[in-house]
Amino acid sequence: MAEVGTSKSPGSLEVTGHDPDCWDAFQWDAREDCEVRQILDRIADKWSLLVISLLERRTMRFNELRREIDGISQRMLTVTLRHLERDGLVCRTVHPEVPPRVEYCLSPLGHTLLGTIQSLVLWTEEHQMEIVRARQEFDAAQAGEDVTAL
Repeated sequence: MAEVGTSKSPGSLEVTGHDPDCWDAFQWDAREDCEVRQILDRIADKWSLLVISLLERRTMRFNELRREIDGISQRMLTVTLRHLERDGLVCRTVHPEVPPRVEYCLSPLGHTLLGTIQSLVLWTEEHQMEIVRARQEFDAAQAGEDVTAL
């Protein structure tokens, strides 16, 4: 017998024991034409969140962004900006100067994400100590299990 919340067969996307009127998170993977998961992966990526947050304040050049984002490589920033531009979240402007000046800003679509990102950051700030405690308790329990396993 399958447990509540598990599928009845391997590889199935079906979730048992749930209210059929509730929103089904697994629907994204089941529909061929739905790119929700890819989009969520992109905008929830730590580098993307930082770039979007920085561009909230003003238009920035590549090296300005790189200086502001601790730990990001030139390649990773390039990839992140290209993905955000491709998704319509960031606008790239090349000024015809020598050498060329390239600036990045949030697009109107990118601005619509700011409230969601700010909510996520606020939630994290409000609950960070609870998460730290939960991690400590989990790690202590794991260490206890490891000791008893010997």
